[in-house]
Amino acid sequence: MKRWKAGLLALIFLAALFPSDANAAVAWGDRGNDVTRIQQRLRQYGYMDAPADGIFGQATYDAVVWFQRKNGLKADGVVGPATAAALGISLSADAEAASYYESEIYTLARLVHAEARGEPYLGKVAVAAVVLNRVRSASFPNTISGVVYQAGAFDCVADGQIRLTPDSDSIRAARDAMNGWDPTGGCVYYYNPATSTSAWIWSREVRLTIGAHSFAV
Repeated sequence: MKRWKAGLLALIFLAALFPSDANAAVAWGDRGNDVTRIQQRLRQYGYMDAPADGIFGQATYDAVVWFQRKNGLKADGVVGPATAAALGISLSADAEAASYYESEIYTLARLVHAEARGEPYLGKVAVAAVVLNRVRSASFPNTISGVVYQAGAFDCVADGQIRLTPDSDSIRAARDAMNGWDPTGGCVYYYNPATSTSAWIWSREVRLTIGAHSFAV
């Protein structure tokens, strides 16, 4: 599929995924004036040493989390209205859709890192694709965060590994899946046959195996 077609499909998919009334926020991957102003305040208040380059990356994320923890805010690394107010800034309206998208991408990347680190890259993309296939299915929540944090859905949420910082491959795999790459062909389940003890998951139809994971419907 040509790149522009993949991008168009991604935009259509995102329009369905992300509510239009999302609160303005700035998150991992964002660029621009809002990010620069956030970085300037973090530097001013002593939470960040890196330059204010207008790119929301690891240094900015770590500084935001530190600021949030020190100020009794939800330490999610996302600068929403409450964090922006604590920093003494206001966010522009155009931060809404893009920042929500980046926040969901980062949540997906965290899931990929927690569940598939050590797996081949194709397996990482496949895990991300399973989450997105669930989002599309009427049988699951209709947002990435909803799917990832659905009770009992993923062991990494229960044991805390979801909080690990995703590596660059996990972030790239999440983006590739969001851009339409689905190595599983529509699977909505995956499991490791060597460790799974669920009789129910073994009853699902396995379509393919990538690395240590079986992918099923």
